[in-house]
Amino acid sequence: MHAQVQYLPITPGLFSILVLLFAGLIILIQLRILRYAYMRLGVGPGMALLLLFGSLIGSYFNIPITVLPAQAVRSGEIIDFFGMRYVVPLVTEWPGTVLAINLGGAVIPTLMSTYLVLRYQLWLKAAIAVVAIAFIIHTMATPVRGVGIAVPVFVPIITTAILAFLLSRDYAAPLAYIGGSMGTLIGADLLNLGKIGGLGAPVASIGGAGTFDGIFLTGILAVLLAGIASPARPRESW
Repeated sequence: MHAQVQYLPITPGLFSILVLLFAGLIILIQLRILRYAYMRLGVGPGMALLLLFGSLIGSYFNIPITVLPAQAVRSGEIIDFFGMRYVVPLVTEWPGTVLAINLGGAVIPTLMSTYLVLRYQLWLKAAIAVVAIAFIIHTMATPVRGVGIAVPVFVPIITTAILAFLLSRDYAAPLAYIGGSMGTLIGADLLNLGKIGGLGAPVASIGGAGTFDGIFLTGILAVLLAGIASPARPRESW
């Protein structure tokens, strides 16, 4: 069962688009076009690339937590939602819906968000950003049979960039990453855990299919937009 839990959350074609976007980001950073924007996030270009690469590759890996009560599950399908195509893994002899945590879409963003909060002491503003974005995302999150909870891919990006800029010009970049990733995880996945059991999904991954694409693109676009708008690099608290 553990081997079948590991799979790409989106189709190979859409995943290839994310890979190409990441490759384009590498080129822009090497040309120093995005270097300053990522310095405003509080990490160097090398660390930024490592962070995004880890999220991209980590999207394949799910860490099982528990198995929800057994019921008929869908298997080996492609589900379309708002222009995105999500993968329902092919499973056999399945006990029910496996609740898991996605490495690239949940674990890495949570660790990075915690680091940014501690580094810049953004307790209050980060809390406001996360709560506000979680509320907006929760109102738009949609239960999708066979997949779990899905969110229109560009909603986290646009919402995050605007809100982070309104909260703080100096710290817009780290707030964008924290609010976009954690707000999406909480608003889409955690607040909808009670609905997952009846969706017939073989694997319901927190930060996986349905939300990973939005979280990954938030890490690239929202931070870039907010970072460019910031007047200066944030000051470290330690």
